[in-house]
Amino acid sequence: MKISFVLNGRDVLLDTDPLRRLLDVLRDEFNLTGVKEGCGEGECGACSVLVNDKIMYSCILPVGSVDGSRVLTIEGYRETERYKVLQEAFTEAGSVQCGFCTPGFIMAAEALLSEDASPDEKSIREAISGNLCRCTGYSMIVDGIKIASRKGRGLW
Repeated sequence: MKISFVLNGRDVLLDTDPLRRLLDVLRDEFNLTGVKEGCGEGECGACSVLVNDKIMYSCILPVGSVDGSRVLTIEGYRETERYKVLQEAFTEAGSVQCGFCTPGFIMAAEALLSEDASPDEKSIREAISGNLCRCTGYSMIVDGIKIASRKGRGLW
């Protein structure tokens, strides 16, 4: 089946099984390795992407369901000014340790800040609750999002 969608700002047309996981398509067909497979069950957030500006887990999303949609991965997002603000804020807060989960947290932060440019801590914790981290204990990630919210005023 032919599936057409916008991937990181570019139109793509793919002839594939519509039930293939978006995660596999992104990694295997487009070499976008920022999406990671952690759990394969939509529980850890390592595979998070934005589909029409909404956070989605690509490990449980059939590629056929994104036909006609806009898909943004960490690779496309890192070309934006908003990413640069989040990157600097995460660095300042020490939000990154091993880095495996970081792309998912960055995408979750983008989804949150797009809806609420000045979220409180409770909102931040709710927004990142679909992401698992084994290194930081979450407080530094929350702090990074708070810093990005302050430093990025006007961007979101």
